[in-house]
Amino acid sequence: HAQALTDITITAKRHWNYPEKWIQIWLPSLTISPQYIQENETWVAVVDEKPVAYYSLKQDDESLWLDNLWVLPEFMGQGIGTQLFQHALERCRARGVSILKIESDPNAQAFYEKLGACKMDEHHSTVDGQLRTLPIMVVNLQERSATLQLGDTLK
Repeated sequence: HAQALTDITITAKRHWNYPEKWIQIWLPSLTISPQYIQENETWVAVVDEKPVAYYSLKQDDESLWLDNLWVLPEFMGQGIGTQLFQHALERCRARGVSILKIESDPNAQAFYEKLGACKMDEHHSTVDGQLRTLPIMVVNLQERSATLQLGDTLK
């Protein structure tokens, strides 16, 4: 599924109308390899046998990160992203993790806040000479209900 996940990532990123030059600069970080999938827990949402969204969890030395959560634009607003996020929280609990961190695209900050994440920091960088600020979000799983349910669209 590496190519399908890469296509989802790039299509979803383009949805936010970033300059194409930025997309080209980001291609290495937007590309999902088979090795990445083997090394990081990755779940795919499928509709009519077609991958339409996915998320991945990445462990660093001390934290678990929601490294990706992307939904094809034509499937946005249908609850798939919410179901994936809730599934990610359940996977964190199953792994014994109490805090999930997210380096969010600015366009996704409100989505994560709606689902209970709080901004705790910012990551500053430049892209093509322009300052870019990414919110660093956190979800405290000990404060959230453990009764979240996963819908039928996730496979």
